[in-house]
Amino acid sequence: MIEKITSHTFTGLFKNKSIQNFIFLITIQASNIVITLISMPLLIQSIGVDGFGLVNLSLSVIILANILVGFGYNLSGPREVALLQNDKESLSHVVSNVVFSKVLMALLATIGLIVAVFGLNMFKEYQWILLFSVLLLFSEATLPLWFFQGMEKMKLISIANVFSKLLYLMGIVLFIHAPDSAKWVNFIMGASGLGVNILLLLYIHYMLEIRFYKPKFLQLFASLKDNGLLFLSNIATHISVHGGLIILSFFSVAEVLGMFSLAERISMVLRMFPSMVIHSIYPNTSKLLKDDIRQFVLFLRKAYFGTMIAALIISLFTFAMAPFIIELLAKTRLEESVTYLRILAFIPLLACLNIANVVMFLGRDQKELMFRSSWILLLYMLPACLSLTYLFGGMGLCYGLLSTELVVLLICTILNLLKNRDLMNAFWKSKY
Repeated sequence: MIEKITSHTFTGLFKNKSIQNFIFLITIQASNIVITLISMPLLIQSIGVDGFGLVNLSLSVIILANILVGFGYNLSGPREVALLQNDKESLSHVVSNVVFSKVLMALLATIGLIVAVFGLNMFKEYQWILLFSVLLLFSEATLPLWFFQGMEKMKLISIANVFSKLLYLMGIVLFIHAPDSAKWVNFIMGASGLGVNILLLLYIHYMLEIRFYKPKFLQLFASLKDNGLLFLSNIATHISVHGGLIILSFFSVAEVLGMFSLAERISMVLRMFPSMVIHSIYPNTSKLLKDDIRQFVLFLRKAYFGTMIAALIISLFTFAMAPFIIELLAKTRLEESVTYLRILAFIPLLACLNIANVVMFLGRDQKELMFRSSWILLLYMLPACLSLTYLFGGMGLCYGLLSTELVVLLICTILNLLKNRDLMNAFWKSKY
């Protein structure tokens, strides 16, 4: 009897679309990490450490430019698709607006980089590597991850992502053999992604019967204007989450930067966990919130407290295994990195505390609240981390980043109490 119940529960768990979304998102991230780990020694051997550094520097610039390309659609898109799953005509207009808007942003970002290179003579050491990397902007623009998230059908895109990364790896093996081929590394990555993404868009058009309309200028402008606050919110969030190393560079030597960077990279991988949970559940929570607040509360509670238990386990495991993890990656024992990692190990746990608040914002499409919370957070993070780093170095920065997670929790909770008190009361006080 017990086996039957257990089996039924286990099977039912993996039939849940939000759980499937989460598993496939993990698959995407895991494949990205694995391919990165495999490609790193191949690239260093082929183009040298200097070339590898310039390739990654170019990639960092492209990642920043991709915030413009994404323009908040990775947050707003899944919600719109989830609410229009059964209305192909309206869904066709949404898909067309999002794809064409992102391509337009990719064109503008490309023009901006060309002006920066040839007009302002920026990025002197790696200008051609950067120019060959702009294909990654169009790969991002055509990536329909947001569409499959909203449809809660992540299996196909997770397989497509693995395939594109394997194409990239094959391209490195076949074509990257000397330092002067460094400019082709990011180009191959962009071409692999763009090619697979075009196939996915063709699948959406022919198999899912989604039409691609040519949007009018006013429609594109209205769509971009509607997402402007999410775009600005993403900029502030990116700086708050990823700005720690830049702050530390003002006050520390290269050795300290290296040891902190190692710990921070691990914590940033763990920091993806709450983000993946939000992206997995919020298409479903958006539909539930529209139709039945009671079911929304029940589902969100189950996801929230389950995530908190998982995050606690992850943080405690990382804290306990920090010496082994650092030694495994660095091939030597770095006590300072271990200390940093043990503090930063609790970032995913603290970030998970804010999941319910963010889902409420997204569920009600409250872009203004997302904007307010992210920029208030940035106004706290910069002076707090700068002063703590100045006084206590890397340790101070670690505690500054931890306090940032607590402050954003406080900010979002206050905003929800002011604007979404009904949902807060239902979530924390009702007997649903």
